[in-house]
Amino acid sequence: MKEKKEKKVKIRKKMSSKAKKVLILSTFCALLLITGGVNIYLNNVASTEANATIQTSANFFSNYRDDRTDTRNQEILYLDAIIASEATSAEAKANAEAERLNLVTSMDMVMTIENLIKAKGFDDVVVSTSSGNISVIVETAGLTNNEVAQIVDVVKNNSNYSIDNIKIIEV
Repeated sequence: MKEKKEKKVKIRKKMSSKAKKVLILSTFCALLLITGGVNIYLNNVASTEANATIQTSANFFSNYRDDRTDTRNQEILYLDAIIASEATSAEAKANAEAERLNLVTSMDMVMTIENLIKAKGFDDVVVSTSSGNISVIVETAGLTNNEVAQIVDVVKNNSNYSIDNIKIIEV
């Protein structure tokens, strides 16, 4: 009888050690699944924030171009109306024609500068001219001295602006 009791105790000990191993293994599997789930969640949150930043930047450049195009089209229509009007004096017509020519020339210069800067490897850029200054807004994480020199070189070679009147803005 003693032998039977000892066998039962040994079997219980073996069963309990196997149960402990299964419990520990199950716990590790559960922790692994929880860790994986948290990792996926955090990656999705970080990806969403990065996409929002990229989308905001892209929207800025797109919206800027759209607004600029609308404004220029309105200016051209206004100048065309002055030129076509019979009630306008010859001097006013000449001024409107000169202003229209300046506007078209400026539009061409800005487009050329933007395309040349993009050709240098920048993701996106818009150029704005006003009151003797030219602003170059560049999408970048940070400009090196060499990149600034490239932008300034493009602007100087394709416009009449001096280096003191060139403003570079990083977005």
